[in-house]
Amino acid sequence: MIIGIPTEVKIHEYRVGMVPWGVRQLVDHGHEVLVQAGAGLGSGIKDEAYEQAGATIVPAADEVWTRAGMIIKVKEPLPVEYERMHEGQIVYTYFHLAPVPDLTSVCLERKIVGVAYETISSPGGGLPCLKPMSEVAGRMAIQVAARSLEKEHGGKGLLLGGVPGVRRANVVIIGGGVVGTNAAKIAVGMGARVSLLDIDLNRLEYLEDIFHHEIDTVFSNRYTIEEHVIRADVVVGAVLVPGARAPHLVSRQMLSRMEPGSVVVDVAVDQGGCIETCRPTTHEHPTYVEEGVVHYCVANMPGAVSHTSTYALTNTTLPYGIQIADLGVEEAARRNRAIYDGINVYKGKLVCEAVAASQRRPWEALQL
Repeated sequence: MIIGIPTEVKIHEYRVGMVPWGVRQLVDHGHEVLVQAGAGLGSGIKDEAYEQAGATIVPAADEVWTRAGMIIKVKEPLPVEYERMHEGQIVYTYFHLAPVPDLTSVCLERKIVGVAYETISSPGGGLPCLKPMSEVAGRMAIQVAARSLEKEHGGKGLLLGGVPGVRRANVVIIGGGVVGTNAAKIAVGMGARVSLLDIDLNRLEYLEDIFHHEIDTVFSNRYTIEEHVIRADVVVGAVLVPGARAPHLVSRQMLSRMEPGSVVVDVAVDQGGCIETCRPTTHEHPTYVEEGVVHYCVANMPGAVSHTSTYALTNTTLPYGIQIADLGVEEAARRNRAIYDGINVYKGKLVCEAVAASQRRPWEALQL
């Protein structure tokens, strides 16, 4: 199979879909790999490293997309890439289709096979290709919150961990999954007072054990969310419904009762956001103020730490990518349920139920 690695086109997206050792493994499996010139520079990877791994460097994105039967990238196709997708082409990336009906329509019209990292599942119910970026985003959420609390960034001028004699910041994390757990680790490490809300009592019990009572765990419902949000200095939205649009759990009314200069970081923004006032931002203009509260809603947070993120992503996406390239997507999906679950669109059909439900579209189970 010919596999293409294009340069990412999302603004300030410095990651790349594959690192050189991943290319080497694909080549060793008998595949031809095309890498767009300069695709890895944002992650500190030169073209020469890809050439040494056996890739062919091509100058333009159009050539990569035209020649490749399978595209491996990081972020969802953007409008400039829509016309480059062709019928039957496998596009293997983060799609996050639920809040983006226009992209869903294009994928269906172009009759591609869209394999979404975020819905590839493991037997235990985990999301192995989403996990590393969730770990990065969770940790980054506290870093950017600490910076946003600074007065020069619009915050209330509060140091996250305080100093002796002056209170620490009150950090509220909504969601106890991978993002929330990693956010809690960094917040505790920086000395903040941390409350974490989740609807899964077993998960809360687990978090109590691993944090040794360094955080307050709270059963999540509308009333406990409101109670904690209105007195928070920082709110981190860390809610995930796999494949589906995130529910709005924090309302505008709740935010209006927070102190001016407080901060919200909505990590769920790429799935529509769990905070009502959330709208996607970029690394170029990462924040805005609404209801007196600083909002950080960058939809590709891990792109800012591209070296770490790119290598972590390849660690998890490559094994599935090799299976798809070796066997073809249909046979790979028949043999591996994880890949089956990753297919969101298939040659003009919407086959991910969660996306269909979020967009109120018809869907059909994937038949192979």
